Amino acid sequence: MQIDAVELYRLALPLKKPLPAPHAGDDRLETVLVRLQSGELSGWGESTPGKSPRDSAEWSAGAFAVLKDWLAPAVVGRRIGSGGDLQNLLDVFRGNRSAKAALDMAWWDLHARQKEKPLHETLGGKNAAVEVGPTFDRMDSLDDFFAAIGSAFEAGFARVKLMFRPGWDIRMLEAVRKEFPRQTFHVDLEEALTIHHSEILYRLDDFFLAMVEQPLPADDLVGHAMLQEALRTPICLGRGIRTASHAAMALELHSCQFVNLSISRVGGLTTALAIHDLCHESCTPCYVGAGPQTAIAARHGYALAAKENCSYPAEYFPTAEILAADVADPLLPSRGEDGKRRIHQDASPGIGVEPNREVLEKYCVERMALGP
Repeated sequence: MQIDAVELYRLALPLKKPLPAPHAGDDRLETVLVRLQSGELSGWGESTPGKSPRDSAEWSAGAFAVLKDWLAPAVVGRRIGSGGDLQNLLDVFRGNRSAKAALDMAWWDLHARQKEKPLHETLGGKNAAVEVGPTFDRMDSLDDFFAAIGSAFEAGFARVKLMFRPGWDIRMLEAVRKEFPRQTFHVDLEEALTIHHSEILYRLDDFFLAMVEQPLPADDLVGHAMLQEALRTPICLGRGIRTASHAAMALELHSCQFVNLSISRVGGLTTALAIHDLCHESCTPCYVGAGPQTAIAARHGYALAAKENCSYPAEYFPTAEILAADVADPLLPSRGEDGKRRIHQDASPGIGVEPNREVLEKYCVERMALGP
């Protein structure tokens, strides 16, 4: 397809509730939306690194700048026939995966609209509805924490992810397992430990967790392989899988038994699909992660979660509860006859929505347009 025009928007969206760590303290959700146009059709993507480089090396103002100065000019006016073609064009620019992801997502949305098919079908997804589960971090009291977890399971969510932090670690898990002995949990350590923290790491086997996510530093694939050999609990790699090459190496080393697919972290749907396929070939299941984002990025994530190997419930970030204004209608989970809460895919072409122009204009901090 010919990319006739590119539009960029950096937004600062108001909040109803504080964002989770590491974005806690931000008074707005900063994000970057990208629109690619080909003929009369357009596709939308989103870069969601946050207001500051605390979660990764990228941040929204930086993503907007690199898109404006380098990435968008590289694609406007070009004929791009596949996601691989787009990635090849962008490979000359190092890093900046979240910024690249926004262009890649927009290309896939546009491609799906041209085919007049929903995005999840265009990606080869098999599931018209995907199970989801929320994440809970440290709270002011255990009573509040237990109430939130209990409400999630009563609502029909399939699993709950717990953040594991200094002072909110083994004793927290002991309390949770005592209160919820049979429910499905996994924990995310966010690279907090090293292979030398064996006393803590081996205790994780006591809690019958679905997985333990990113216990060691992201680049320590050998350490994760050593740890996985010693643990009964499956290890999930998220931050440690940023490219298909990382995935291939981790799978070869047996560093993990699950992979968290983050579209923004890996540079787009094209790379996420490649990682998914590598994992599928090695019988290593995936799940789709998410962080603070708008309905645009969320719809892309749920479309990816429809893939056959995404067998663990996807991350549910409740945009309707946290954002005072969203750019589009979010997909909300509904409860089925079996009691499980799922997100049903939009049957419209692409991601199924166009952003609300009034919201874009009201909360736009920076914008740029290239092309006619």
